[in-house]
Amino acid sequence: MPGADLPVRTALSPTVDAVRSRGTAVLVAPPGSGKTSLLPLALADALGGTVVVAEPRRLATRAAATRLASLVGEPLGRRVGHAMRGERSGGPDLRVEVVTTGLLVRRLQQDPELPGVSAIVVDECHERHLDADLLLALGLDVRANLRDDLALVATSATADTVRLSRALGADGPAPVVTATAARHEVAVEWTPPPVATPLLPGGRVDPRLLDHVADVVRRACAENEGDVLVFVPGEAEIHGVSRRLAGENVLPLFGRQSRAEQERALTPSVTRRVVVTTSVAESSLTVPGVRVVVDSGLAREPRTDQARGLGALVTTRVSRSSAEQRAGRAGREAPGRVYRCWSETDHARLDEHPAPEIATADLASFALDLAAWGAPGGEGLTLLEQPPRPAMDAATGLLRAFGAVDDAGRITARGRRMAAVGAHPRLARALLDGAPRVGADRAREIVALLSDDSGRGAGDDLPARWRALRRGDDRAATARWREEVRRLGRGASDGPAADGRDRGAPADRSGTGRRAAEGQASGATRGVPDDLAAGIVVGLAYPDRVARARSDGAATYQTARGTGAALDPRSPLRGAPWLAVAVADRAPGRADARIRSAAPIDEATARDVAGDLLATADQIRWEDGGVVARRVETLGAIVLNDVPLTRPDPLLVQAAVRDGLRRGGLSALRWSETALALRERLAFCHAHLGAPWPAVDDDALLDRLDDWLGPELAAVRGTRDLARIDVAAALRSLLPWPDAVRFDELAPERIPVPSGSSVRLAYDGAEPPVLAVKLQEVFGWTETPRVADGRVPVVLHLLSPARRPAAITSDLASFWAQGYPQVRADLRARYPRHPWPEDPLSAVATARTKPRR
Repeated sequence: MPGADLPVRTALSPTVDAVRSRGTAVLVAPPGSGKTSLLPLALADALGGTVVVAEPRRLATRAAATRLASLVGEPLGRRVGHAMRGERSGGPDLRVEVVTTGLLVRRLQQDPELPGVSAIVVDECHERHLDADLLLALGLDVRANLRDDLALVATSATADTVRLSRALGADGPAPVVTATAARHEVAVEWTPPPVATPLLPGGRVDPRLLDHVADVVRRACAENEGDVLVFVPGEAEIHGVSRRLAGENVLPLFGRQSRAEQERALTPSVTRRVVVTTSVAESSLTVPGVRVVVDSGLAREPRTDQARGLGALVTTRVSRSSAEQRAGRAGREAPGRVYRCWSETDHARLDEHPAPEIATADLASFALDLAAWGAPGGEGLTLLEQPPRPAMDAATGLLRAFGAVDDAGRITARGRRMAAVGAHPRLARALLDGAPRVGADRAREIVALLSDDSGRGAGDDLPARWRALRRGDDRAATARWREEVRRLGRGASDGPAADGRDRGAPADRSGTGRRAAEGQASGATRGVPDDLAAGIVVGLAYPDRVARARSDGAATYQTARGTGAALDPRSPLRGAPWLAVAVADRAPGRADARIRSAAPIDEATARDVAGDLLATADQIRWEDGGVVARRVETLGAIVLNDVPLTRPDPLLVQAAVRDGLRRGGLSALRWSETALALRERLAFCHAHLGAPWPAVDDDALLDRLDDWLGPELAAVRGTRDLARIDVAAALRSLLPWPDAVRFDELAPERIPVPSGSSVRLAYDGAEPPVLAVKLQEVFGWTETPRVADGRVPVVLHLLSPARRPAAITSDLASFWAQGYPQVRADLRARYPRHPWPEDPLSAVATARTKPRR
């Protein structure tokens, strides 16, 4: 058997035996051990039929197929073939086919029985790509319900396979076979930058780190033999490091390169190569000849901000397991060395494993696939990890808004047409609904542009980028774009035949989907300018990102979702009153997102493409102490029109008043002295007598607002009416019956005093009431008055002739005996016309002064 010297060779027989006996297995083997090369061949020999190998990336798919074909000594396309979006090789004699994971998911949707396929190998499961998780779940469902003879093998480069083994085993964990590779020693050099280089806002990489990476590469070349593999987070950093290494044999390697460029980077050379790449070469791709790895310590991962509806590729620190995978590339063929551009202390703080994509990604495509399979939300499927509920709810809500699923989450006929497009549901919707508006050709061109993020960093003017692709300014980008345009055309022309469908459902050959998808280039669509056509398609894909310029003149916008977004100060789109935003991301700590790609539109277009977000409502609310009534037309969070309502609905006014009072308190009412005094008397009774006397603090009154103020609110039509409410009369409705008849007795408003006057009591909630009375008016009064059925003595403020308190007491008898002599001595000289008898108990109480002689 070819490849007999590869370390995985000893694990092949146990794996095949496990598959024969159990139908499933997990093969654990480190990168470069030969599992992708030899396992499919061994399974094909043992099981017959075709073995399909699912790879997470296009680059790995092509490389793996080429390697397998070379092992059997045949050109690619005979017994070994490959398939990915827009590219395929192979015929009827295929024994091994290497495909992208997403493509195999679509094949399963199209025909779950996979006739002629004997086994599926899901490669590099440890990377936890969303498509791989889904493929495993669908494969297990097929084994359980349709084809128990279909073998399913998962491969992993790490020994952390407990969850994987349990998922694959129907009657206990699936067998785990481990290949122990005698990996060559890899020495570790810790080479942190001389100055800290944290990530810049927006996840951008500090240019000083790229300078440092280039310096470390030069050092590695000077200290070692063999090729150098350099890991950086993305394509921009690949080009940045490559420019800094001018003069070296630098070969970029990334997913969007042409096939020839990728093969050049993967082919050994007489001259030492410096291959600058991303995580694409971390585990699922072998770069021969490498003896040295330089690792920037960064990776780029998809992240979705569910609250703002923004998705972005975020630069992150690698995990420890990823760092080990990268380092292992240096020791595949001989002892090697890895230069890590961070410190050993920082290494200890890295996460152990990267987060699974299901925990961070946009789940709209995932949710549509589940619905197309007949398992909305994953019901009944064995998923390695359940999707986060907020992300899944957001995805299902989007599909429901697009008409792809019904209220129960089941796929609709329109959803099947969207699934047949083979693109994100947003882009599928834009293609289907954009064709009748702008013409099928232009719709496909714009959707193809949106599906490829290679234009990131090329400016935010999307129509300008479209024109550049049409001109062929960048030949490689144009070639990719045109191939995607052709693929979208094939998907549309295939119609339902390329669609996933429920198992056993007949195919619809009527051509209805094709005609609807392609549309007709009517005079109306031909009359739409290209820039506006781009905006229409973008808006159909991202209606929640339709944005209107704010009035601050700073090139900032508000999206229909409510998120703020800003253009680059030098953007040619500045001044556009409306935008359809295709790409935007928000850096942590920034209020507004940064617009990366957009097209100008007008208000009429915004109303059209985001029509489901249009709403007109009468907004009657409490604002700044009054009722505001307006009729507001909105596009999501964008206010289009706002006019006053002259005759608002009385019930809505009353509801607004209630809401305003509950939020802002009772101060909006006009509290007369009578109302305030009544409230204090009620509070006193509640404090000292308890039930049935009600509490009348703010919280209690607001809780029972309708009980005492409801009848008065029924007449309110606006703020002025609030001032006319008799609050005292409303409060009296809270007096408990029949106890109310004793209210004036229990908490009297006034008390008669010996002078014949009736003096008002001052209540203060639970405190004893105060009777402020001139001292001469209580001569002869020996017993302190009491209220609340005699439970609470009144506090007397005995006033001087100037009506200032001369004494305060709740015990008159004690005051006359002990306090009065001192008060008399202090005041008689100052107020000689007032009586100051030595015996106040026998004196006649009076409110008058002595007459002049």
